[in-house]
Amino acid sequence: MSHDASGSGSAGGSPANAQRLLWAGFMAILAAGVGFSIRAGILGQWAQQYGFTQTELGAITGGGLTGFGIIILLSSLIADRIGFGPLMFLAFGMHLVSAALTLATGAAFEAGGKDLAFQCLFWGMFLFAIGNGIAEAVVNPLVATLFPQKKTHYLNILHAGWPGGLIVGGLASYFMAGGGDVKPVSWQIQISLFLVPVVLYGLMMIGQRFPRSEASVSGVSYRDMLGELGLLGAAVICGLMALFFKNDLGLDSMIAGGISAGLLVLFGIATGFRFGHLLLAFLLIVHAMVGYVELGTDSWIGNITGTIMNSPANGLLLFVYTSGLMFILRFFAGPIVERISPLGLLGFSAIFGAIGLTLLGNAEGIVMCVVAATIYGIGKTFLWPTMLGVVSEQFPKGGAITIGAVGGVGMLSAGLLGGPGIGFLQDQNASATLQQADEDTYNRYKASGENSFLWMKTVGLDGAKVGVLEDNGEEAKRALDLLQGQEGKEDAAKNQQELVTWWTDTAEPHATEDKERVSAAGLSGGREALKLTAYVPGTMAICYFLLIGVFSMSGGYKQKTLDPELFTGGAEGPGEA
Repeated sequence: MSHDASGSGSAGGSPANAQRLLWAGFMAILAAGVGFSIRAGILGQWAQQYGFTQTELGAITGGGLTGFGIIILLSSLIADRIGFGPLMFLAFGMHLVSAALTLATGAAFEAGGKDLAFQCLFWGMFLFAIGNGIAEAVVNPLVATLFPQKKTHYLNILHAGWPGGLIVGGLASYFMAGGGDVKPVSWQIQISLFLVPVVLYGLMMIGQRFPRSEASVSGVSYRDMLGELGLLGAAVICGLMALFFKNDLGLDSMIAGGISAGLLVLFGIATGFRFGHLLLAFLLIVHAMVGYVELGTDSWIGNITGTIMNSPANGLLLFVYTSGLMFILRFFAGPIVERISPLGLLGFSAIFGAIGLTLLGNAEGIVMCVVAATIYGIGKTFLWPTMLGVVSEQFPKGGAITIGAVGGVGMLSAGLLGGPGIGFLQDQNASATLQQADEDTYNRYKASGENSFLWMKTVGLDGAKVGVLEDNGEEAKRALDLLQGQEGKEDAAKNQQELVTWWTDTAEPHATEDKERVSAAGLSGGREALKLTAYVPGTMAICYFLLIGVFSMSGGYKQKTLDPELFTGGAEGPGEA
């Protein structure tokens, strides 16, 4: 792999290898989707083979979307400095090492037991997330550079790889998970599926010359690229980082806010305290809502619809179906954009998303779930890649930095706001429903402490106790057997013993009636969460149509381009704040 110093194709037509690099990026994103989707289906095998508790499995899969977003932001800051090629090589290496560590788990377990197996899986998943984040930070500006006249169209095609990966992983989980008398396919075989697109994108990049970004070719200095993001855009990112420091790292609110403020000041020093663009900051806020409603909802929607249809398998198939809609429709973004503009496509997509989530929250039975999920699937299809296209078209001077900021903000929002926020809404409404149905049942299953999300607080249902109820205590007793006698696990064994004792002495005598009430409360909580989440795309629709009105006052939406002569030697150009 090499970096094209000439920048051929960046400012004019597409280079000869544009299609090859496009599909290499597609495969990189598809690999991420396959890995994420399959991992959820093999956690049970890891628990059985290596003796992991649910808490340990949670630690292995931790980080997720939040870490993904941070890696995108960090990689975007250096993409224009070191080139797209070296970073894609690094992502490829991370994916291969991730696979090697993960597949070595069996040998590690034989050599060093459960602890060494845990380390293999933890670091394997960690490096997988790093590889995904680096690849995402590269392929977005790469495709925008390769197809400067049709950025939105080809970014949608690129991101068809994500639902494509979810389809492959979801179907693999459905057909390979086993059940009844059928044994599941070995988890090593299932997880290895993600290596197929990894090897393909590695082979497709061999010997290829990577173009420089449009901003780099035009001679925009690194400081000017950062200046496009400016203090306004950086403030949005630092606000989310404050949440990360507080929620994920457990820092005090004042300390978290102080660190984020310090990062903003350092950014200001690096850019000469340029304010940036109000439009870009506004788009970053809107894309935070996109991350909330798309990836945040997807984290929960399979479970919720599975409960509505009284079949987890049907919930999984419905998720695969909506992913299939996204995969197909993203290939047709270009003709739609030519008729109604990117902002028009975003506005109507947000309306469909709001309607679909509202219908899902009220759906009864399989048919209505399919109808509602279809509308929701159409709505979420174009949001993420089209937002990337809009930012790239309006702020080409920002290079990989501004388009990376969009992707990073979306992932951070999904991990810090979307997943936790929708989970909080489920807790809040499920508890209220169960308390109203039967006070004694609520007291048996309520959590010992409050859950909080932003400024809101609620006492949810204890997930561990609900899990014990769902499987009649089988997993709790299995985990206790694993923990007893293990050195250094005395406190965990004591807590697990208390849970098992609670089940046998307090909850099991009422399990029959409690299970029906708790299940109904969980369903009600999921429905209300979807209906409340529908307000997010509703707000997005207002924002998009407001932008359409603003652009119409200056002649309508138009893509901006850079004239290399304006920026030779880092001179300032139009659009500077």
